[in-house]
Amino acid sequence: MAFVTGLLLIDAPASALNNLGSIPGARTDNTVGVKVIRAKDGVYPYVSAQAFRYWLRATLENGDWGWEKAPIFREKKVAYTDANPILYWDDDLLGYMRAPSKKTDAVEARAADESRAAETPTIDTVTRVSPFRVSTLVSIAPANITEDFGVMSRHEGDPVPHEHQFYRTTLKGLYSLDLHACGTFSYRQKTGFRNLDDTRIELAKEKGLEHLEAEKSYRLTQTERLERVCALFEGLAHLEGGAKQTLHYTDVTPALTVFAITKGGNHIFSHVVGANGRGLPEIKLEALREALTVFANELLSPVYIGWIAGYLDEERAKLEAALREGGMLADFADKICVTHPREAYQQLIEDLKKHPEWLD
Repeated sequence: MAFVTGLLLIDAPASALNNLGSIPGARTDNTVGVKVIRAKDGVYPYVSAQAFRYWLRATLENGDWGWEKAPIFREKKVAYTDANPILYWDDDLLGYMRAPSKKTDAVEARAADESRAAETPTIDTVTRVSPFRVSTLVSIAPANITEDFGVMSRHEGDPVPHEHQFYRTTLKGLYSLDLHACGTFSYRQKTGFRNLDDTRIELAKEKGLEHLEAEKSYRLTQTERLERVCALFEGLAHLEGGAKQTLHYTDVTPALTVFAITKGGNHIFSHVVGANGRGLPEIKLEALREALTVFANELLSPVYIGWIAGYLDEERAKLEAALREGGMLADFADKICVTHPREAYQQLIEDLKKHPEWLD
């Protein structure tokens, strides 16, 4: 099986991209904090994987790449999508779990809800492990959290104090896409693998999906699968989102990304970017060389490096020098493509179209 395996950096110069909410015991009642990991060596701001996936979903839904989003249904304290990966691209690539309540009042409420007219009937639990996986985005080094105090004073009477936190750092995250799983839907009786129930199996037959009997799966056409995968990476290339954008506007598109098509799901690039002694991002040339050497037989594509000019220019110069004749990475120069992140994702999309066998 083949995977798109990558990492990305988000430059957060003065940001509060994922907020904690109010902080008990703060000097003002409405102090808003940021999410952090508290470790022995300091405080690390982070953006949760849930938040990142929300950014990506919203970007895909607002883009013009043909993304078909699943409707969402609410049932008291439970919400879920239609859980139909045959029709909806986010159910396919981002996974789902749907376990309908069998209580009489819940069944009657669903039957009376006119907004469910186009809902895919669901009697038993269906689940799908997300083919697209993403880590928590964590600061590459401990950061100082800034407390920003302000007041609302555009009214008569005493001003109202308020306070919030923000930080300056670089966030690093990992991602992986299981290409074989994209557009391939299992009906195995196993948690996470029963993507299709009897109703959805009948729909798969009606729409002429390929039956992979040995895998107990149905599969979309190669063209449909490629269309969905390519849209996902268009979304990453144009990523938008983040909290506190009114006060701390931050571009969350990747400032630096490193990825490739690999035979296995293990992440080969997780340690090629880290922090130097000053807590600033640096590319670990020896780690990159080791990864390219050890995993040479598992690389199916070039290594795509998307790097925005003006961001860590000295580090980029180090990489470019290492790729020149006599440099540490000279033996891999023909396997590494350095360009803008958006161009890197476009090159991946073009290569996926040239190599549809990667999906199989």
